[in-house]
Amino acid sequence: MQVKERGVILIPIDFTKQSLLAIKQSYNLAKYTHSKLVLLHVYEKSGDESYEALNKLTKQTEQESGVPTEFMNVKGDIYEETDRVAEEINATLIIAGLESHMKFRNIMGTSASKLVRKAPCPVITIRGNDHRDGCENILLPLDLSLESREKVDACVQFAQYFGASIRILGVFDPKDAPYENQLLAYCHQVKQFIKAKGVSCSNKSIPAENVAETVVEYANKIECDLIMIMNKPALGVAEFFGGTAAQRIVDISNIPVLTIQPMKRESLTHFGTGF
Repeated sequence: MQVKERGVILIPIDFTKQSLLAIKQSYNLAKYTHSKLVLLHVYEKSGDESYEALNKLTKQTEQESGVPTEFMNVKGDIYEETDRVAEEINATLIIAGLESHMKFRNIMGTSASKLVRKAPCPVITIRGNDHRDGCENILLPLDLSLESREKVDACVQFAQYFGASIRILGVFDPKDAPYENQLLAYCHQVKQFIKAKGVSCSNKSIPAENVAETVVEYANKIECDLIMIMNKPALGVAEFFGGTAAQRIVDISNIPVLTIQPMKRESLTHFGTGF
């Protein structure tokens, strides 16, 4: 019988509270997805390798998590090396704590947004200080773009892993009635699709001009554990969840944000009839 190859969760660390929190946040997900953990320490100058501390942290992580754990120690830029290593080891997920030394270089500035935008796999960014053992509620903001629809299957998979509910959120320009009507109909379709997969789901629509702030405020109001957004290379006039809006959500959210990378193909196979 062929043994299924383990997935790889990559966690950039700098030994600060936030990066150590990112490690702990990975435990359950690693177990559910049968993944191993790879702790990535990127240092800028010789003498900062921290091999002893890395070795100790790796052993501690493996003991606490119960999953295989390795470490990598590379010299270079934290943002560039995280993406490069993720591609090199075929990582299935990156989990990054944002309140670390990276904040002094403006984590959502050019370099950091590039990390999320150019990552070869999904990225979970963690800015808050709450340690979440599981995931009960996932917020799924939607627009009408094809890329946004790709999130649905990924969101269902996460919900099934954790036994979580999905809360759909449609945010629309209060001055764009035609878009509002289309979005409401689409959100209802998605809710029916998700429920057919055996996942609890509800939907809500909110008129707003400040999309990112509205998403994060609503996520806190309903006590979500994860916000799922799509990283899109292009942004249409009415497509909110890409470009600067997506970056803004990551920048201000105290709730973990999962950024899904769009599929590299010209056309999309939609989720059943009507999608």
